[in-house]
Amino acid sequence: MRAAIKHLKKDPVLGPIITRHGKFAMNYGEPEFEYLVRSIVYQQLSGRVASVIYGRFRDALGGSVTPDAILKLRPERMRKLGLSGQKTTYIRELAKHTKKGTVVFERLPEMADSEVIEHLTQVKGIGVWTAHMFLIFALRRPDVLPTGDLGIRTAIQKAWNLPELPKPAEIEKIAAGWRPWASVASWYLWRSLDTKTP
Repeated sequence: MRAAIKHLKKDPVLGPIITRHGKFAMNYGEPEFEYLVRSIVYQQLSGRVASVIYGRFRDALGGSVTPDAILKLRPERMRKLGLSGQKTTYIRELAKHTKKGTVVFERLPEMADSEVIEHLTQVKGIGVWTAHMFLIFALRRPDVLPTGDLGIRTAIQKAWNLPELPKPAEIEKIAAGWRPWASVASWYLWRSLDTKTP
């Protein structure tokens, strides 16, 4: 990680952000079915609310988040646990694809980033943003730039003093020098929005 920090600190805007926020400390998950289900539950919710809903959901499954357990749970019950109708559909779609073998989690670590994105986005409700988060936080890929992430766009707008939120092409241009450590740069950009971080 020392090489990544040394490389990224050359960026005149990102460098001071790295210095201010100190040691890189990404919290990783495992590249498994449950991690992606959890990501769907957490989409567009505050961490606290999502945590409560996910806890209820996990308990209803007997603590085992598997495709079979999910497909045995009726959609109405899933909605009563606090999941929206849309998220219920997405989670069930992922469970069906995984059970059928059209999504194979064991194969993902061997795939290139672009192949992982293609493999996961075949499931209704899993978009490029979710695939990017899975690449960064579950597969631990070092060079993912989530150009559609609101936090990244906001952090770049703020740090680079841009008049409006940058579009993906503009982010790619700004981030050209971050390669091959765009995931690490992204972590620092997220931290720059975290007012609790000194």
